[in-house]
Amino acid sequence: QVQLVESGGGLVQAGGSLRLSCAASGRTSSRHVMAWFRQAPGKEREFVAAITWSGYGIHYAESLKGRFTISRDNAKNTVYLGMNSLKPEDAAVYYCAFRDSRLYSDYDGPYDYWGQGTQVTVSS
Repeated sequence: QVQLVESGGGLVQAGGSLRLSCAASGRTSSRHVMAWFRQAPGKEREFVAAITWSGYGIHYAESLKGRFTISRDNAKNTVYLGMNSLKPEDAAVYYCAFRDSRLYSDYDGPYDYWGQGTQVTVSS
């Protein structure tokens, strides 16, 4: 079992920045990928970014490249999502996900564990 706890969400003005954190605990071997997804009201959950345990494999949703940065600190078992130049359309519940595989996916189905989500609200 793996437990994921997100934090760092909140209300920010358009153009502002936030950094989300996802702390993992439990059976987190080195063979895994962690990712961020988001879901806005009335929309399907969408892929944001993913990172391998080594940190060398990083993938972003094409539309978010340049504004969002995923990183990790393995000593703290924590993955981060830095978000800059936030727009009202970035408002969503952001979820951290864990896949017990070295392969990332931009589809939520293959991920084995999920956090409870953290709300990001962007005011215009």
